[in-house]
Amino acid sequence: MYRIALCDDVEAELDRVEELLVEYEREKASQKYRIERFQSAEALLAAIEERQETPDILLLDIFMSGKTGLEAAEEMRKRGVKAPLVFLTTSSEYALEAYEVDALQYIVKPVVKEKFFHAMDIAFQSLQKKRDDFIIIKVAGGSRQINLNSIIYCETQKNYQMLHLADGDLKVRMTGGELYGMLEGFPQFCRCGSSFILNLGHIVAVDREEISMDDGSRIYVPRNKSAELRKIYFSYYFEME
Repeated sequence: MYRIALCDDVEAELDRVEELLVEYEREKASQKYRIERFQSAEALLAAIEERQETPDILLLDIFMSGKTGLEAAEEMRKRGVKAPLVFLTTSSEYALEAYEVDALQYIVKPVVKEKFFHAMDIAFQSLQKKRDDFIIIKVAGGSRQINLNSIIYCETQKNYQMLHLADGDLKVRMTGGELYGMLEGFPQFCRCGSSFILNLGHIVAVDREEISMDDGSRIYVPRNKSAELRKIYFSYYFEME
């Protein structure tokens, strides 16, 4: 289920947009989500910091007491929050600044159904594209979003999985089967024996007894899996071409 953060310091505006969100969900049956209301940018930022989780979609007013929605968006982008963002505001004055923080849409109040539904369509399309490129892994103290292309290979170490990433290693407590269940739907991943999950896009050579990865790692290939793995690799390679 998705999480949508709605932030506006006017309660009547929160009520209006929440009504539209409920109506949108009713008409778009494939989109299910939970709505969270915030009456200040500070409250929204504090919730993100406390939970170590980010909303899936952000709906922000710009003109609020305390931090503005624009300031909150700038701070969230600096923290690495990449959630689709829609501004709902009373003026078109800050439209240029809004797009500088990668806002998908800028809607001038009063918010009307047609424009709002169009913005939500775009937000969910963007969200789905990002979900196709990332997985969420539970780590100590929260969760971490991982770009699939950054995964070079994964290695089972007893009750843990070591994810060898382009920017460093990440050790997580889960089984190899659980991790592969998250990755097997993506064509670039395959298993190598019971201990390794490989990203085919990071392979530079497949020999009879070992695989060379582009980070310099060499992985032993079980003899009875060598021919099958070579077939999978070359099939993936030529499909990509």
